[in-house]
Amino acid sequence: MPFKEGQSGNPKGRTKGKPNKTTAEIREAYQKLVEDNLTNMTEWLTQVAAENPERAMDLMLKLSEYMIPKLARQEVTGADGADLFKNIKFEFGTPINERDE
Repeated sequence: MPFKEGQSGNPKGRTKGKPNKTTAEIREAYQKLVEDNLTNMTEWLTQVAAENPERAMDLMLKLSEYMIPKLARQEVTGADGADLFKNIKFEFGTPINERDE
């Protein structure tokens, strides 16, 4: 008998934070691929860096996204969304138009 719309066979659903089985398998396979090719990857990055260090760094950063999770952006506000930093002023050096030349 099919389920009613909006219901499943497991009313509690998957446990929060538990990864999808397919996702877990893909991550495991990718990790094995990387581990098995560390020597090759080092050589490839060295070759890229010899011609274009910026591109090599970009590749390293892109690869790291698969191993190190990105941090989520957090917005910090006061009560009722008020700006906590309204009385704080940041200055980073002397503005160009105010420098002695």
